[in-house]
Amino acid sequence: MDALLRALQPFFAPALTLWATPVSVLEIAAFVLAVAMVVLNMRVNPLAWPLAIISSLLYFALFWNSKLYGDASLQIFFALVAAWGWWQWLRGTEADGSALHVRSLGPRGRACVLGALVLAWPATGWFLRNYTDTDVPWWDAFPTAASVIGQWLLARKYIENWAAWIVVNFVSVGLFAYKGLWLTMVLYTLFIAMSFMGWRAWRRLAAS
Repeated sequence: MDALLRALQPFFAPALTLWATPVSVLEIAAFVLAVAMVVLNMRVNPLAWPLAIISSLLYFALFWNSKLYGDASLQIFFALVAAWGWWQWLRGTEADGSALHVRSLGPRGRACVLGALVLAWPATGWFLRNYTDTDVPWWDAFPTAASVIGQWLLARKYIENWAAWIVVNFVSVGLFAYKGLWLTMVLYTLFIAMSFMGWRAWRRLAAS
């Protein structure tokens, strides 16, 4: 990993300064791709998934360099799940064999999702606290665990994915501000608004 980070050092070079903090070329590229990805997700466009793969790999390098190991590892998961999500949107089916469509989980499904988060957050925090040198294990663990759930919901076209992203993005804004990743903080602030817009758009699709 150290060798990879050394190889990427030119891309960590400051391209501009935001709030007295340098912003790297890599962070700018990841920002642009991530915004485009969410716009395409809102439109239920499968091209969002290849953009997700590329932006996730860029954010993996950025977060690992900032010792946000939970969020960094999450980006690898995102890249892998993005390939699966791409296939789901193109070829995935529901239980009755019909093509996937935008729909809601229902009360039982929401309870299962909340239960999964209650288990996954402390487990992730415990791992980060005991096996990494991160200084924010529990803070880093929450968006990590919740994002895993949100990504699965998105891939299966459940409306509730947008609610998951709203929560993830609120928590992440504070985390990235604390770490001085100001452009990424701006991105996740933008994601909050876009998640509300996506939720509204998908609810209209489900009702049509």
